[in-house]
Amino acid sequence: MTVRIRFGVLGPVTAHTAAGEPVALRGPMHRSVLARLLVARRRVVPVTDLVDDLWVSPPEGAVGAVRTFVAALRRAVEPGRPPRAPAHLLVTRGAGYALLADPDDVDAWRFERTVADTATADPPAVLALLDEALAWWRGPAYADLPDAAWARADRARLTELRLLAVERRARAQLDLGTPDAAVADLDAHVTASPWREEGWRLLALALYRGRRQGDALAVLRRARALLAGQLGVDPGPELRTLETDILRQAPRLDRPAPGAPATASTADDAEEVWARTASAHARLAGGSRVRLESAVALLRTLAVTGPDGLRVAREQRAAAVAAAEQLGDPELTARVIGAYDVPAIWTRSDDPAQAAGVVAAAERALAALPETGHRPARARLLATVALESRGTRDPRPLECARRAEELARDLDDPALLAFALNGVFMQSCHRTGRSAARDAIGAELVALATRHGLPTVEVLGHLIRLQAHAAVVDVAGADRHADAVDDLGRRHDLPLAGVFTAWYRALRADVAERVPDAEAERAYRTAAYGSERAGMPGLHDGLLALALLGLRTRRGLPLDDDGADYGPYEPWVRPVLDPGGTAPADIPDPPADLLAEALWTLVARAATAAGDRAAMARARDALAPAVGEWAGAGSGLLTFGPVAHQLDLLDGA
Repeated sequence: MTVRIRFGVLGPVTAHTAAGEPVALRGPMHRSVLARLLVARRRVVPVTDLVDDLWVSPPEGAVGAVRTFVAALRRAVEPGRPPRAPAHLLVTRGAGYALLADPDDVDAWRFERTVADTATADPPAVLALLDEALAWWRGPAYADLPDAAWARADRARLTELRLLAVERRARAQLDLGTPDAAVADLDAHVTASPWREEGWRLLALALYRGRRQGDALAVLRRARALLAGQLGVDPGPELRTLETDILRQAPRLDRPAPGAPATASTADDAEEVWARTASAHARLAGGSRVRLESAVALLRTLAVTGPDGLRVAREQRAAAVAAAEQLGDPELTARVIGAYDVPAIWTRSDDPAQAAGVVAAAERALAALPETGHRPARARLLATVALESRGTRDPRPLECARRAEELARDLDDPALLAFALNGVFMQSCHRTGRSAARDAIGAELVALATRHGLPTVEVLGHLIRLQAHAAVVDVAGADRHADAVDDLGRRHDLPLAGVFTAWYRALRADVAERVPDAEAERAYRTAAYGSERAGMPGLHDGLLALALLGLRTRRGLPLDDDGADYGPYEPWVRPVLDPGGTAPADIPDPPADLLAEALWTLVARAATAAGDRAAMARARDALAPAVGEWAGAGSGLLTFGPVAHQLDLLDGA
C-alpha cells in the first residue's frame, strides 16, 4: 500500500505521513539530500551535483555515500513499497535522482500557490487563506541548513514571499475595516524588515485609520530616520505622499463606505481595480488558448509596474510558454512567446536558465511553423531569440536579430519593429566600441515611439542613448536623456526606469563632478540599494563591488579585497586583486555585453602585471575598437577610465 508523505521546508526540514506521523530521516546528511531534491522541484539532480553540494571537499567514496543516503531516504519516504518494486516517489533518472512529490505535499509549494491565489481573491478570502498559509511557517526556510549555498536562492525567495503575504494580509484587514488588528503584526513586520517601505506605509495607514494620527506620523518619521541614517536615502514617493495626506487629513485615506463606487485614487483602490479586472477575465475569457494569449498581455503590463510585478511576470511567463507548447499548436506557441515584448536594456540575463528555456521553445516553434506565411509570428520569435540570448558571441542570435528587423521593416509594424530593434541592441556587443551604433538604434526607437505613442519603447530609446553618450563622457547629452527617462517614468508610472538613471547620476558625480571619494562611494551605494530592490539580479549582482573597484582604480586608491561580492565578475577581478593566482592565459573572454570594455581592461591589467605579452596583445586587440570610449561607461553605470589610457599602458609595456 502506498503511503502518502508530506514534506516541510518552512522551518527545519521534515517529512511526515498524511496522518501526521513523523518519518525518521536519520542524520543531517539525509536531511540535506532531501532538501536538495526538494529545491530542484521534481527535476533531476545529478549525483555529481549532490556530491558538490554536500561537501566543500568531497571525500573519497563520496558518490557511493550519496547513493547510500538516497537508498536510506527512499526506504523512509516509500515505506509501503514492496521489495524490488520500482520507486515512484524518489526515482533514479540516468545519473541522478528526482523527488516527484505532489505539489500539495510540500509546504513551500502550497504556500506559493496560496499567495498567488490571493492576488484575485476578495478581502475575506485573502484573510482566511493567508491566516492558514502563514501558520505553516515553523521558522526560517531550511532552518537546519543555514550555510547551504544551494538553498540560498530558494530561502530568499520564500522569505520575500512570506513578507509579501504579511503585507497582503494587512491590506485585507484594512479593507475589512479592522485596522487595529493589523497594527501589532505590522509593527513586528517593520521591526524585522525595516527596509520594506510598504510595511511602514501600511502600519502608518492602519494607525491613522485607528484614529492614532500622532502615532502614524511618528512611524513615518521613524522610517525616514532609519532609511536616512542607515542607507543615506530618503523615503520613496508613497511614504512621502502618505505623510502629506495624513497632515492634511485627506479624505481618500479613509476606507470607502460599503457600496461606495470604486476609484483608483490610492494604491489600495488601484490594486482592487486590478484584482477585479483579473477576476472578471478569469470568469469571462474563452478557452485555454484565449486565456493564454491574454494572460501574456497582462504579464507584459505587469513587468513594468515595479519589482514585484517584474518577478511575477518572469515566473509566470515560463509557465505560459510551457502551457502553450503542451497544446501542440506551434502558431499559438509563437504568439504566446512573441507577445512578451517587454523592453530590455541590460545585456546580462536575470534568469539565464529561464532565458535558455524560452530560446529553446522559440527555436522549436520556428522549426514547427509552416515555411510560408506567419511572418509577424516568425519575426517575434526571431526577436525573442535575439533578446533572450544575452552576452553571447554565438552568431545565431545576431542573425536572428537582423532577420527580425528585416521582416518588421517589410511588414511596417511599429511595435514589431521596436521589438526587433531591441533584439538588435541586445546583440550589439559582439565587439567593443560600438556606442555610436547603439546611439543610432536608440534614436530610431525614440522617434518610432514618439510617432506611435509607445512610452515604454521611448524610455528604452532614451536609456540606450544615455549609455551611448556616457560611453564618451558626453555629460550634457547623457543628462538630457536621463531627464527624459525620469519624466516619462513619472508620467507613465514606470518606476524601474529610475534604477538606471540613479546609477548614471552616481557615475556622473564620480567622473564629471569629481566629488570626494567618500561621497562618490556613497552615491554608488545608494544606487545599488535601488537596484537590489528592483528585482533584476542580472543587473545588481556584483555591480556595486565592480563600480567601487573602478572608482578606486581611477583615483589611485588601495585595491583592498575586503570580502566584496563581485558575483559574476569574479573571474576578471580576482587576477587583478590576487596577482599570480590565475594565469592571464586562463582568464576567459568577457561576455559580449555592456561591461565588456571594463572587463577587458581588467584582463589588460592582469596581463601587464604578469608580463604576459600574448595576453596583453589579446586584450589590446579587444580594446582597440573602443579607443574613443571610457571602459565600462557605455553601461551608464560605472567606468575604469579612458580606453585610450589603457591602450597606452599596454603599448608601453
